[in-house]
Amino acid sequence: MSFPAVRMRRLRESGPIRRLVQETDLSSSSLVYPIFIDERIRSPTSITSLPGQSKQSLESLRKEVGSVVSLHIPAVLLFGLPARKTGDGTNSYSKNGILQRAIKVVRENYGDSISVIGDVCVCMYASHGHCGVVRDDMIVNDATLEILKKIAVSQAEAGIDIVAPSGMADGQVGAIRGALDDSGYPQVGILSYAAKFLSNLYGPFRDIAQSAPSFRDRSSYQLSPYNLEEAMREIRLDIQEGADVVMVKPAIYYLDVVREARSRFKHPIAVFSVGAEYFMIKALVKEKLANERDLVIEVLSSIKRAGANMIITYFAKDVAQWLRESAN
Repeated sequence: MSFPAVRMRRLRESGPIRRLVQETDLSSSSLVYPIFIDERIRSPTSITSLPGQSKQSLESLRKEVGSVVSLHIPAVLLFGLPARKTGDGTNSYSKNGILQRAIKVVRENYGDSISVIGDVCVCMYASHGHCGVVRDDMIVNDATLEILKKIAVSQAEAGIDIVAPSGMADGQVGAIRGALDDSGYPQVGILSYAAKFLSNLYGPFRDIAQSAPSFRDRSSYQLSPYNLEEAMREIRLDIQEGADVVMVKPAIYYLDVVREARSRFKHPIAVFSVGAEYFMIKALVKEKLANERDLVIEVLSSIKRAGANMIITYFAKDVAQWLRESAN
């Protein structure tokens, strides 16, 4: 009777052995927690499309960020929900805007104990819902760059660490880098939504932000889901323009893009696991078809395995707590 010389199962026999040979390490230090701050509310309000998540008020934001800090999550990504949208979205760069005030709240209460990332886009502030300046039902790229520069500088003035332009405007990274440097903020980083795809997974976000386009769609500026090489060109251009971190969005259906980007570029890579990905996991758990903790850890580990340095996820606080419990 012959036996296999190599027995792979030897290294799977016990938990300690499996941990010794584990190739991918998921830790709280690689997580970013997204937070919506709503100018219209005075206390946390549940988000139906993101079960278990809440919009925060300026008053409740301090406590929410405190819970993130206590879990040793290194960064939050802030989104502002204004009380009023305008036709041109110019309130996106108001010194007294909701996001600018939220940045100040975090900075004044937590100093350098957490990094603050701010979304830089027009869609949440403009009544048309598009990610730029609209003229004659067209999204005008170069006019959009001017407003993005103002948003970035206004956030820098409020104390932001990293700005995150998400509108996929051509030249947005270079324009913002120049504006920040010229305004005396060379230390502010740029996390570019370099490969943001035209995905069907953004429904929960658009529901929260009420930012669905009022005409056409975003196919003229977001990436086609069918194009990998185009995504690599976008990432390369953003790096050349001065991006400090590049992002792929969404996550689980685009891990081939993450892996390809990791093989070509040495830059830090962020991945945004979007609202519909969160919702699908919650739906499976609700129907008792999956264990939430195991499934979330599996999914986020797959994102790390593909090559991501940081993961933006609504599960960040849960994961950090689970990892803490596992270590004790």
